[in-house]
Amino acid sequence: MLDLKLLRNSASEVGASLNRKGYEFDLINWSDLENQRKTLQSDTESLQAELNTLSKEIGDLKRSSEDSSDAEKNATELTTLIKSKSKDLDVLLKTINEIVMGMPNIPDKEVPDGKDENDNIEIRTFGSVPKFNFTPLDHLELGSLHNGIDMESGAKITGSRFSVLKSDFAKLQRSLISFMMDVHVNENGYKEVYVPFIVNSQSLEGTGQLPKFEEDLFKLEGDQSYYLTPTAEVPVTNLLRDEIIESKQLPIKLVSHTPCFRSEAGSYGKDTKGIMRLHQFEKVELVQAVEEGDSEEALEELTTHAESILKKLEIPYRVVLLCTGDLGFASAKTYDLEAWVPSQDTYREISSCSNFRCFQARRMKARWKNPSNGKTEFLNTINGSGLALSRTLLALVENFQQKDGSIAIPDALREYFKADSIKQE
Repeated sequence: MLDLKLLRNSASEVGASLNRKGYEFDLINWSDLENQRKTLQSDTESLQAELNTLSKEIGDLKRSSEDSSDAEKNATELTTLIKSKSKDLDVLLKTINEIVMGMPNIPDKEVPDGKDENDNIEIRTFGSVPKFNFTPLDHLELGSLHNGIDMESGAKITGSRFSVLKSDFAKLQRSLISFMMDVHVNENGYKEVYVPFIVNSQSLEGTGQLPKFEEDLFKLEGDQSYYLTPTAEVPVTNLLRDEIIESKQLPIKLVSHTPCFRSEAGSYGKDTKGIMRLHQFEKVELVQAVEEGDSEEALEELTTHAESILKKLEIPYRVVLLCTGDLGFASAKTYDLEAWVPSQDTYREISSCSNFRCFQARRMKARWKNPSNGKTEFLNTINGSGLALSRTLLALVENFQQKDGSIAIPDALREYFKADSIKQE
């Protein structure tokens, strides 16, 4: 959520920044609403002051045993008018709040302008893409060869874009989870948390999924406003909602493994083959919360932590800086990690690492106490996948496949998988 003071004092500048993201800020409508707000607030305050004066007058009249009926009548009329004005103001403030909640975050100045992913900027690469002396298989073909990926059973049990992992592929996913969690806890300094997979609407509003992206969520039926979590970012970050953190607790670094559920209404026809884009998948999620001046450094650190998993697994990847047209709603700056996918002859996103600055914290009322001035200030939040499990599995099996159809297991993963390869049964 953007700062209302910033919007009121620098509406034109904010509008220009939001326009970089493709958001059209209706400055005329905003100015009109603000003028109405100022008028209503001024009128209400003036009427209240008048009522206070009149109430004192009525008290004086009664103490002197004088007739106060006319004054009391005027007071009743003023009270009615104040209630009416206050009601109008509440409706107007609700309208303004709805507009502000629908505004995306302002992109950082160093974020490049662009329309879509084609305008993202490559920052660095790691590893060499494999050169096979045989015709490589894609992950579905490898999954079929090893009876490891069963899309038909997923469709039978639930529907399209659900999968079942079997045998060594299920074991591989479990090994990846344990490996990632251990690296982030033992080497990268994160505290492990286990959180609910069902979240309420307040949590989704806090991190920015609601109200704008409700169609991409799975909502549960019932009296409560419950949703299946689209990412661990939501429950983990909302641990800070309505909290005031002591400075000695910063930085906060949390990691969690959860399933994720996404309807992704706008993605039909895109990556629907195999396990690249599923309605249910799993992620290991990294979340940091820091004071304002530390968020840029925290983003760089968190990104290298996500990269450390790919490096240890020896999966070729690149880091790209997202342009304004590809930047997420709540993000001020994002790095995507893209793993090499041989069957597609390209890099594909496996993690997004984002700095939200105080955008989420303002929506959540997540604050910290600054000891230098004794005041509470909004936290800055940063998060990223470390990593997405299905895409990591996909990239691993395709990059490490062998001519005989077996799949080599990277050295770093062997103590978890308890074998050096996946072979045909």
